[in-house]
Amino acid sequence: MLDFLREEQVNEHIIRGIEDFRRKYPSDRTLEGVRPRYMYYGKEVWEQAAEALLCGENLLLAGSKATGKNVLAENLAALFGRPSYNVSFHINMDASFMIGTDTFRDGQVSFRPGPVYQSASSGGFCILDEINMARNEALAVLHSALDFRRVINVPGYDAVAVHGAARFIATMNYGYAGTRELNEALASRFMVIHMPEITKENLEKLLRREFPDMKDSFAGQFSGLFMDIEKKCRSGELTPKVLDLRGLLDAIRLMRNGLAPYLALDMGVTNKTFDSYEQSLVRDIISSRISESTEAASLFD
Repeated sequence: MLDFLREEQVNEHIIRGIEDFRRKYPSDRTLEGVRPRYMYYGKEVWEQAAEALLCGENLLLAGSKATGKNVLAENLAALFGRPSYNVSFHINMDASFMIGTDTFRDGQVSFRPGPVYQSASSGGFCILDEINMARNEALAVLHSALDFRRVINVPGYDAVAVHGAARFIATMNYGYAGTRELNEALASRFMVIHMPEITKENLEKLLRREFPDMKDSFAGQFSGLFMDIEKKCRSGELTPKVLDLRGLLDAIRLMRNGLAPYLALDMGVTNKTFDSYEQSLVRDIISSRISESTEAASLFD
């Protein structure tokens, strides 16, 4: 991961800081050699995020769909050599799920820790996914963990001090149904990065890393296809449903296994919307980049 940052020309001072952090907080052996599924590309965002975490801050990654919020969060946990604990928020989530609750085990009542408690006690990175989907009253339990107190109060049990290596990384997307305005008191406890849309250049890097046997010409066509769809979404001609980077990568993976490109793109991109008119628009964009007669074998060396 450090070699990857050097490839991205991240400031060497930040890289040395990460090396010092890892020496100060050695990672568990079970984490050695663990690499995230995808890599995040974007030098400035890497520098902002890493510097904030090195300074002991918590991060809020805000951005629209397909900007790599969760990818960056997982990358940061791996980069700093810390275990990650995920909390996927929804409207009915309460504090007991995050902190923990009593459970009956082996004939007695015991405490079953939640992901926030586990992260705080073990020095992990807690990823708070779509934090603005939860009720503000449920999130209030995080206030003391995220500010200078660095402590979690567990009702009926002792307070738990937050481990020095523990960090909290929240993600949020204003465009999803069920989201709400983030509580001001909670937002003030994060350093905020507004995630930029992926550039064509960085998308090509991602495609070449994920599919090293793909021909350069097709890496350019697929990245251009994604940019075309993104442009249509920004102008309002398409809904964000079809702007699915994961779907594009999965479609290319099907192509590498032999499925015809048009069929694979139907499954991974076009059919993400259920509106027939919108599907026809997406197919028109695809046909401008990829010929219907293209065979899967011709995409790869």
